[in-house]
Amino acid sequence: MVAIGAAIGGLIGHLWWGIAGALAVELTRQFVNLHQFDHWLRNRNRRDPPDAGGLWGEIVSQVSRLHRRKQFHKQRILRLFRELRRSTASMPDGVVALNPLREIVWFNRKAGELLGLRRKTDFGLQIGSLVRVPEFARYLEKGDFSAGLRVHPRIGEAFCIEFQGVPYGEGQMFLLVRDVTRQAHLETMRKDFVANASHELRSPLTVIAGYLETLALDEDLPADLRPPLLEMRRQAERMTAIIADLLELSRLEATDEQVVGNPIDVAALLALLRKDAVVRDAGQHVVDMRVESPEGLMGDPGLIHSAFSNLLDNAIKYTPAGGAITLRWWTDEQGGHFAVTDTGPGISEEHLPRLTERFYRVDAGRARDAGGSGLGLAIVRHVLQRHGGTLKVESVEGRGSTFSCHFPPLRLVHEPVALPDDTRYSA
Repeated sequence: MVAIGAAIGGLIGHLWWGIAGALAVELTRQFVNLHQFDHWLRNRNRRDPPDAGGLWGEIVSQVSRLHRRKQFHKQRILRLFRELRRSTASMPDGVVALNPLREIVWFNRKAGELLGLRRKTDFGLQIGSLVRVPEFARYLEKGDFSAGLRVHPRIGEAFCIEFQGVPYGEGQMFLLVRDVTRQAHLETMRKDFVANASHELRSPLTVIAGYLETLALDEDLPADLRPPLLEMRRQAERMTAIIADLLELSRLEATDEQVVGNPIDVAALLALLRKDAVVRDAGQHVVDMRVESPEGLMGDPGLIHSAFSNLLDNAIKYTPAGGAITLRWWTDEQGGHFAVTDTGPGISEEHLPRLTERFYRVDAGRARDAGGSGLGLAIVRHVLQRHGGTLKVESVEGRGSTFSCHFPPLRLVHEPVALPDDTRYSA
């Protein structure tokens, strides 16, 4: 084009004017092609691609291929999304997708029914502003989704739903929502039955135990009746202990509210537990104590004493005579920790997840011989839950077991407390 313009300019005696005219024509042509290309890009769903040659034709061809590929993937994604919506709509449980800010990205039909969500207005809103339950807000804030959360979203109604967080990606989360009203009602009936039955059994059992004790003190009682009478007393005492544990467990299950409590001198508590254990055990075991921190614990003294005492009693019951038991208290940046370590027979791995279930025993025969109720670890678990703590069990068959109670840092009392004389520090 420039050569043609130069030739024409040479013929008319104005070479540069000819070149400038040729460049202007070429620039106008390119501008027209660019305008057609832009118009096609803006309306490519309704217009055919422009008929251009050379480099513009190659560009149009490349863009057309990219557009067809994009349309193919778009249709594929739409089909997958429709299938996902149809499959999730048929799910019996609700699903809510949340972004890192806990804003609603998507939810299925069941979640909308259970939580009262509306598609046109609730997308992009924070889930906490729609489900206004304090326990749910704490559940999201805590970030520990290993266990679910049951709440009653409407005050005064029996309707109960369970939330289960499932993190994925970078801070995102699926929130599973399930209607557990029937299960919650059945559990409430079970708890009420156990509490009422235990309360009603306590009085007649106390009368029976009293008469058995009176009969045992009778000097005229025939010798052949004394062994069965002693066995009856032993079984009555065992039943009394079981009922006492059931009543305590029912009281703990009556509420899930966190305990505020008072400062507890853990070192003094462990010294008291060790002293009582040595007296009751009559020297059959070596009971050692290691207090590695002067910090105390904020909680309910009665509940903490019950939990620690249950762990120590279990260690004494299941550790053969001559074995060693160690009580340990220490603190770090993760909070306060109490552990009971024994040199007993240990527990096989398959039993560990079920140890805190009611009446679950690794060896039922040995537990009955030792007088255990099978409720001690269930009581410990509930006490720790009400203090924001957790129970961890580590055991190897033939090498003993370690039961550890872990409390959050907020439960620590940082002011030093007086330590008893028989408390020794570990380096």
